[in-house]
Amino acid sequence: MAVAFNVTGVEQGEWAVLRVSGELDLMTSPVLRQRVHDVVADGHHSLVVDLSDVFFCDSSGVGVLIAARRLIRSCQGRLRLILPDRGAVDGSHVNRVLGALGVRRLFDVRPDLDSATSDEADPLSA
Repeated sequence: MAVAFNVTGVEQGEWAVLRVSGELDLMTSPVLRQRVHDVVADGHHSLVVDLSDVFFCDSSGVGVLIAARRLIRSCQGRLRLILPDRGAVDGSHVNRVLGALGVRRLFDVRPDLDSATSDEADPLSA
């Protein structure tokens, strides 16, 4: 059974928001990489990547997130990830993968879109 991968983009205030769904892996990560580059090329330097609907992420997906962080930082921009706590002990799959690889601390992680696009909310602790 093939699982659909999708990346959609919207703007919320000064933030460009990319909503990602499906599996973020070797086959699909180039799509997200291209969308991030397109957003930056369009002049947006405040980016939220909503990973709420990503249920699998491998090392190539993590590599895209790290590359996005590097690109946004080179533009003096801001990158935030949405990784909601799904009520499980370890939270979302992507959150567990980032933690296991020791790169979770590199990202400003928020639980939802409102807190990701607001400067009032504190990021989740690592």
